[in-house]
Amino acid sequence: MKTDVQRLLPRSLQAVVIAVLLVFALTPVLYMLFASVNDDLGVAGGEFFPSGFNPGNYVRIWDTVELGDGLLNSVVVAGSVAVVSALVSVATAYVLVRFAFFGRGLILRGLLALQSIPGTLMLLPVFVLFANLSRVLGIDVIGTRWALFVTYLTFALPFSSWVMVTYLRGLPHELDEAARIDGASSWRILRSIVIPLSWPGLVVSGIFAFLLGWNDVLFASVITNADTRTAAVALQVFGATQEGGAIPLYGQLMASALICALPVVVLYLVFQRFLVGGLTAGGVK
Repeated sequence: MKTDVQRLLPRSLQAVVIAVLLVFALTPVLYMLFASVNDDLGVAGGEFFPSGFNPGNYVRIWDTVELGDGLLNSVVVAGSVAVVSALVSVATAYVLVRFAFFGRGLILRGLLALQSIPGTLMLLPVFVLFANLSRVLGIDVIGTRWALFVTYLTFALPFSSWVMVTYLRGLPHELDEAARIDGASSWRILRSIVIPLSWPGLVVSGIFAFLLGWNDVLFASVITNADTRTAAVALQVFGATQEGGAIPLYGQLMASALICALPVVVLYLVFQRFLVGGLTAGGVK
């Protein structure tokens, strides 16, 4: 049976459309790749293909951009946010889906409402909250990794919880009933049945939380310091220092951007199968 796309477009036209989309998607990536091994004069002159091969850019960036510490901070913060957000969201979704209690509908609507609040509006309140917390507790909050972790977790949990709510609605209630007949508690059901069957949803919520922490510049540039800045902030600082004056270090800038994008690409490739299942969960009843 032909799919909807095959019925609408002949095979030759499908190939043309796919080729055009690939050109639009891959051209910027190829330009970054070629510029990362080109000399700065060639990039400044508008060369697409490098006039000379200069792989030394990938070696010099570790001293110029201070990318090593930034990548470590990003992996630690974004990775911990992804794991904690996925685990907390599946537990939250299990309670919201499997139990009836007063205010459940209000909580579900609140999860959606929180997604409509722009993050820029929360920057000043979060900064003031952490500053007052530092004064009250007498400990450093701003400039620490755990402050960034709490910030990202706050913004990631609503979306991750809603993703898991949608996914758990597709799991049969009979599984819970059969486990309860065997004497399993709610915690045992969550740990032994729900979580093992919810890997696609967990991967989607975890990757979303990871990308939130990995790509953020706004909060990371305000909450972190020189020792705890993430890779995104390190790139921003390096790019700002290249403005004006002599020819910027385009090659190192492009090499740094590619290295920062590589973990996300690998993440998608590894968990692609789970992503497809998790994103389409709940679409068909």
